[in-house]
Amino acid sequence: MNNTEYNRLLQLKNRISSNEASIEEKKEYMTILYNNGNITKEQYNRFLLEKNSEDIVKAGLTIGGFILAVWLLSKLTDK
Repeated sequence: MNNTEYNRLLQLKNRISSNEASIEEKKEYMTILYNNGNITKEQYNRFLLEKNSEDIVKAGLTIGGFILAVWLLSKLTDK
């Protein structure tokens, strides 16, 4: 992922966490995770089929949070 994708992932994660995200934003978040190999095709398809399954989105938030934490730590160590 590049910096733009990480920043967008962070924006979307914050919107989802604060219950402000639209269905489209949740789908974008899950699509970013899927496209970068962070969730499986099965997880992504279940999300799409269940139309906004909160359990899958919550799992995605956990995964995304971990990915973002690693990215931020790597940015700090680069300086």
